[in-house]
Amino acid sequence: MTQPLAKDSTTCAELAVVAEQTAEPLNVCVTRALADYFEQLEGHPAANLYEMLMTEVEVPLLKATLEHTNGNQSRAAEILGINRGTLRKKLKQYGL
Repeated sequence: MTQPLAKDSTTCAELAVVAEQTAEPLNVCVTRALADYFEQLEGHPAANLYEMLMTEVEVPLLKATLEHTNGNQSRAAEILGINRGTLRKKLKQYGL
């Protein structure tokens, strides 16, 4: 069974648009989380890493975007750059 990626909320904060944001970029947070994940495996084999990572990223992305649009799926799909059918498929896939 795979473990969730490590989360370090002290250095990896929310995505931000403001110039004053001091949190590290998302790619740095992901890189650190993956390094922590592989270290925690202690030599055990990893499996389904891509699927696990995509779920870890997609679920909060979908939730946050839907919250931002007050549940408007058409607007959420537009913001995400996907069509509404794809959004609905992903929502069903994750039970959202």
